[in-house]
Amino acid sequence: MDPFNVSCPPNNQSSLHSAFSRQVLPPLYFIICVVGLCLNGVAAWIFFRVPSDSGLVVYLKNMVVADLLMLATFPFKLALQLGLGGWWIHVVNCRYTAVLFYSSMYVGIVFMGLISLERYVKIVRHTSSSSSTSSSCRSRLGRGSALHLLQSVGFARVLALFTWSLLLLCNLPNVILTSHPANEMNFCDCMKLKTDLGKQWHQVSIFFNGSLFWVTLLVLAFCYASIAHHVYQSYRRVQRNNSNVCRKSNRSIFSILAVFVVCFVPYHICRVPYTLNQKQGSGLSEATRFLLFQLKEGTLFLSALNVCLDPVLYVLMCRTFRESLLRKLSGRERRRSLTTNHSLSNI
Repeated sequence: MDPFNVSCPPNNQSSLHSAFSRQVLPPLYFIICVVGLCLNGVAAWIFFRVPSDSGLVVYLKNMVVADLLMLATFPFKLALQLGLGGWWIHVVNCRYTAVLFYSSMYVGIVFMGLISLERYVKIVRHTSSSSSTSSSCRSRLGRGSALHLLQSVGFARVLALFTWSLLLLCNLPNVILTSHPANEMNFCDCMKLKTDLGKQWHQVSIFFNGSLFWVTLLVLAFCYASIAHHVYQSYRRVQRNNSNVCRKSNRSIFSILAVFVVCFVPYHICRVPYTLNQKQGSGLSEATRFLLFQLKEGTLFLSALNVCLDPVLYVLMCRTFRESLLRKLSGRERRRSLTTNHSLSNI
């Protein structure tokens, strides 16, 4: 789990760094910060007015919280890129905001995996365990099935608490162990602010968070392949009603897979050589190190873009959220229409 900027850019390439990191990325981060705050603000306003009547709603609510926490780090990221705030903004980033950013990102990744498993249970396992005369994907699993617990509100809350606690225990030491006093010589390199134990824990957290990502990617791939196969089999049996319901769920799980691949896969592919470069230090040329730095910054932006795409998933996946949103919009439109008609009647 590296900070937004692990170290200052090479001096001999500062012009290229300025062109990309200080002219291109800041306006892009500003845009997704504003858009993400609006979209997730609406999502939070709706979600926390509806009851948690299913495991899916619990997982989605936790994704909203993770996205809002990630959004809270963007102003510090912008200040860092624009050179605002002096040297202390680097220290705040190394000790606090970078840890919060990555912790929130991996919490969101885990919940994407849990949502995919919940959809898999609802679509594939439910139908497989139902009678042949069932006309929908919503028939119930046997009571003894362990996977059925994924749809239980109580168990979903336990999983949510476990996920937050696990990521906190893994990443909080990165805050505590980044404790060396900052000065004009070391403030620009986060690794120099870490204790020896902090450097070791840094590598442990990188491995742990990376493992969470790759396991979640495998889970998503398995769930999507299973659902796609299930829909194909439904077509072959000419169960049109069943196929329609499953097709909608297939599109929703595909949307999760698409967002996951676009936002997180590029960063974690880039993460491998970048981490090796951190370990080996001068093993690579300055040009190669600089290229890896730019790739990391670009793919990290794609990961941050997730905060704008998650609200689209809420609309596609959660009927409760979608119906509440439509009611709010139709109610506002109705009030606007009544106000307009009242104004016209007074002319």
